Amino acid sequence: MSKLKEIRELKNLTQEELAESSGISVRTIQRIEAGTTPKGYTLRSLSQTLGIEENVLQNIPEESIQEQPTEKQLTEEKAKEILINYSFIKIINLSSIPFILFPPLNILLPIILMFKLKQKNNVAKQIITLQIIWTISAPIIFMLWIFLKLRGNYTLGILIIIVLSNVFMIIRNAIEIDRKQKLHYKLNFNMI
Repeated sequence: MSKLKEIRELKNLTQEELAESSGISVRTIQRIEAGTTPKGYTLRSLSQTLGIEENVLQNIPEESIQEQPTEKQLTEEKAKEILINYSFIKIINLSSIPFILFPPLNILLPIILMFKLKQKNNVAKQIITLQIIWTISAPIIFMLWIFLKLRGNYTLGILIIIVLSNVFMIIRNAIEIDRKQKLHYKLNFNMI
């Protein structure tokens, strides 16, 4: 069996379909499949149409055969890709602000919005991870301050500083999302 016929059948093409898509006559394709070696324009056109190296059709090793993705496969790949809508990402980011004083809600609302707005991407996960880290670390810092009684009795002041640090982080990320479509504060891992 000739290389051209083998590749054509592997790609589920008839001689007529290959002729139509390559611009080469059916008769020429039949000759090549019968044993004639293609050259020049015919060789280039057939190799481009089939998505293979030119040397494959000149009876050089089979390893060079490259599968071209079908239109259906390309559509499926595009459907799998999650498009990032930075307006929605900004909403997810800013949704933590109203609930900074109610820690579980500053995580829960962004998670709900992530699913509702169909933004299950790395950027949204980073925003939620930052809120989880802040929610875990803020009470720890506050309790350490109280138990160690550092620099006097400024309990209310440290509480305000902790809350404002989260507000600052959220607003700084929102500004960066607007400008560069990325997060200013991010981690190298996701917790969700």
